[in-house]
Amino acid sequence: MIVFSDLDGTFFDSHKRITPINRQALDELAARGIEFVPCSGRPLMGIVPEILQHPAVHYAVSANGALVSDLASGEALHRVDLGLERALWFFGLAQGHDVVFDFFADGHDYMLREQIERLPEFVSDPYVLGSMRSTRTPFEGDPIEFARSLGHIERVGVYWRDPADRDAIEETVRCDQSVAVVRSYANNIEVSDRDATKGAALTWLCGHLGIPREDALGFGDNINDISMIKAAGTGVAVANAEPEVRAAADVVSMSNDDAGVGRFVLDRLGVSL
Repeated sequence: MIVFSDLDGTFFDSHKRITPINRQALDELAARGIEFVPCSGRPLMGIVPEILQHPAVHYAVSANGALVSDLASGEALHRVDLGLERALWFFGLAQGHDVVFDFFADGHDYMLREQIERLPEFVSDPYVLGSMRSTRTPFEGDPIEFARSLGHIERVGVYWRDPADRDAIEETVRCDQSVAVVRSYANNIEVSDRDATKGAALTWLCGHLGIPREDALGFGDNINDISMIKAAGTGVAVANAEPEVRAAADVVSMSNDDAGVGRFVLDRLGVSL
């Protein structure tokens, strides 16, 4: 067995905490030598140390599958970059719309300082807002010049307020068959290379570790998790997942606030609660 799980809305509860049952599941996996792989839209540096330093966790999938990392060595095992040209193309599409813009690059999430200050206009949930502020690295100056200074641009994204802005941007970007367009919140758009998905990362890491993909559990709640849920031998949607995610899953567990991931894992391991 190997366990891949999204974090926000899936493994974390609505307050961005690890529930006691989910922590118990992590400890049980570690005791049995079973890998737990955080598979997140977050940048690598945005995944909390409590997860990355747990003895069940040796690998991480970040930026929606653009980066697979070996945590012990710090090595990037597998990369699928969006790159500068497409990142700037998407940045250009966002201009003239009321959005805030992210560059995910080199394991970080970069946002203009003035746009970080505007985040409360786009995000009302205080726990989501706190998480977003804590995982973004501010920069100042010309975004285009800043983007040119980055090494590996993994993905980009925008948060919008007016659905008309979303529709205008998304209609154009979906015409580019070289990219994947997903979201992890109701009001964002996330753009990566078409081969940088959580499902592709799950498949790659299983192959790298010599673990049959059929032995993988994959847990998620949002659109960016669908490819992972489909790629896993058993795809599990938490009860609070988007309807499309529940439809793609083999099983629907309890919600993130009810420790759906931990309960399912412990049941699969034969541990009674």
